[in-house]
Amino acid sequence: MKLNKQEILTALQGISVAGEGKNMVESGAVTNVMTFADEVVVDVTIATPALHIKKRTEADIIKMIQEKVSAEAKVQVNIKVEAPAKPSNPNLIKGKAIPGIKNIVAVASGKGGVGKSTVTANLAVTLSKMGFKVGILDADIYGPSIPIMFDVAMERPLSVNVDGKSKMKPVENYGVKVLSIGFFTKPDQAVIWRGPMAAKALNQLIFDAAWGELDFMLLDLPPGTGDIHLSIMQSLPITGAVIVSTPQNVALADARKGVAMFQQENIDVPVLGMIENMAYFTPAELPENKYYIFGREGAKHLAEDLKIPFLGGIPLVQSIREAGDSGHPAALQTATAVEEAFEEITKNVVSETVRRNTNLPPTEAIKITTMAGCSAVKK
Repeated sequence: MKLNKQEILTALQGISVAGEGKNMVESGAVTNVMTFADEVVVDVTIATPALHIKKRTEADIIKMIQEKVSAEAKVQVNIKVEAPAKPSNPNLIKGKAIPGIKNIVAVASGKGGVGKSTVTANLAVTLSKMGFKVGILDADIYGPSIPIMFDVAMERPLSVNVDGKSKMKPVENYGVKVLSIGFFTKPDQAVIWRGPMAAKALNQLIFDAAWGELDFMLLDLPPGTGDIHLSIMQSLPITGAVIVSTPQNVALADARKGVAMFQQENIDVPVLGMIENMAYFTPAELPENKYYIFGREGAKHLAEDLKIPFLGGIPLVQSIREAGDSGHPAALQTATAVEEAFEEITKNVVSETVRRNTNLPPTEAIKITTMAGCSAVKK
């Protein structure tokens, strides 16, 4: 059997290129097709470096050729990633990079109560256990909880001299450096600030602190998509964002908005992936059983729908809540299913961060202006 190159090209016209409205032959994604008897080699260039996109592209090509040309065809797909060059913009302002901090990862959620701060705390301690230098900026101005989760609620940052300037020294526990507005308020004191005051406080926590050398700074963002998020993205060039959601539809609807915020054209912060918290419940007396209380794999399906990586799921376990309340994150416990879950998720976050840094240019901070009382976002 001899495969025909033109028949293969015709078959590949049935595969569309995401976001372009063209098939992969018309768009130029297929750069070469070679046939050898019953074997065919297809060279493809795509703009998206995500592993799941590459796998899907390969699977679609193999399936289309075997369905439309020959079921016995042996297909080899070579995929090359070429991210499109970003146009220069004279209005672009650089974010103030913090010297010594390699990666800034925002942990966000569309709505409250999905365990975003719990995930942030456990990601941080797991990264530290892996040997990384880690810090957390608790950017949840109106509901800071990181100090409680790290058993440092009664601590206060000290003042240190750095190059002749007075700086705040982050509080440290479990190998993680922490700064939070919670260190500067009383437990029963509500933070009643307008946006500009909150933004000023955040800038002080970011730039007036002696963070030192960090491999990862995790930003525990408040729920939603509001002023604090814009202030953070204005202040810092964020490496990427992680979205936390539970599997239920109400949470997923807001998680979708959280992803959309980071992916807006004029914000353009890479989304490293989605984490599903409270994925299932397993009773201690029935360790082989899983009960999907909030729905099954909702966040996983949403990640697939939005074409972003799924970083993993965390079970609904009483010890996770108890550990957070007692100031001893659950991932510190050894030889447990919870530790394994957080280790898998953290490895995926690290992998996606490395992939993002390899294939994409550094993120720029956005420029925010105000026009006629409305917020406008520019690059």
